[in-house]
Amino acid sequence: MDELAGKRALVVGGSRGFGRGIAEGLLAAGAAVHVVARHPEPLADLERASEGRIRTTAGDAGDPAVRARLLDEAGHDIVILNAGAPPQLAPIHDQSWESFSINWNSDVKIVFHWLREILLAPLPSGSQVVVMSSGAALRGSPLSGGYAGAKATVRFMAQYAAEESSRAKLGIRIASVLPRLTPATELGRPAVAAYARRAGRSEEQFLAQMGPPLTPPLVGAALVRLLTDRLLDAHAAFALDHGGLTPLD
Repeated sequence: MDELAGKRALVVGGSRGFGRGIAEGLLAAGAAVHVVARHPEPLADLERASEGRIRTTAGDAGDPAVRARLLDEAGHDIVILNAGAPPQLAPIHDQSWESFSINWNSDVKIVFHWLREILLAPLPSGSQVVVMSSGAALRGSPLSGGYAGAKATVRFMAQYAAEESSRAKLGIRIASVLPRLTPATELGRPAVAAYARRAGRSEEQFLAQMGPPLTPPLVGAALVRLLTDRLLDAHAAFALDHGGLTPLD
């Protein structure tokens, strides 16, 4: 597969889970991949096996200096914004405002600043930006504090940025992806367990009701399709489950 041969991708938050699946998918499609994460050590094996096509930077995606330095690097054709914080799992009456607002102060803030810089820099015409939101933005997430609302805002910010790119004729395509809850990631596993308990079911029963799980490799393959299938260019947001991408607009 060489759909992205010659492309340079920056994955923000790509060391594990969906982020790692995306980095591996881009690499398999021929892209050179740069991953920034607080703890990129889990990618050491992939870095060694890639013969120089993947490199990592340890850094906080919310740090303005890190953001500025990475966006100043010439030649990024693709930027994937996947960084965020795990929500505190508890019903609303057991949340504090600090725990409830975790994802507003991390996920929303990170995406806001990155999209703002991407439009002001700007990235070169023809670049593509994908913002990872969550299926919780469509259905709510009563055990995750402000997570669902934060992820809905992330989706809207991607839409707003896409509209501004179009208005300014920047030629930067910006889209959001809303993946379904899955037990296949460190973020999803405790959430599945919490919702199973809330429903009075075993995890096995709960998962059987959910259907086939979304996995990091499936997310990576879906992102490659989004970046290469020009029939999808007309859409700004996509739900994602085991069956693939579904346009939401």
